[in-house]
Amino acid sequence: MKVAVLIARNLLGLIFLVFGLNGFFHFIPMPPPSGLAGQYLSTLFVSHALVVIFLLEIAGGALLLANRFVPLALVLLGPVLVNILIFHFLMAPTGLPLAFFATLLWLIVFAGVRRAFQGIFAQTVAA
Repeated sequence: MKVAVLIARNLLGLIFLVFGLNGFFHFIPMPPPSGLAGQYLSTLFVSHALVVIFLLEIAGGALLLANRFVPLALVLLGPVLVNILIFHFLMAPTGLPLAFFATLLWLIVFAGVRRAFQGIFAQTVAA
């Protein structure tokens, strides 16, 4: 299990670091999507929300690759991953396989550090 978590952590970190950096440096050419997906991404770009998203991806990916503050990295990347899944599920289904793969990696890493999240899954709080 430790090896699977190590591989998943490094792959997930690499995915988010590369795609986060690509948002700023455009070294992976990607044509802009058309239709509703294009309008949505255009709105995110004009509002500068993509800058925040790419910075979160870079920070989370770097933390995972450095093996530092892994629970914090998962907390930073979780909402980004949910938005990626929703975007691809509703507007651009061609990206769903990579989104599902990243989600699987996130879940594997989460399983490896689940003890760090015990407090938020407690049904009651001791007084």
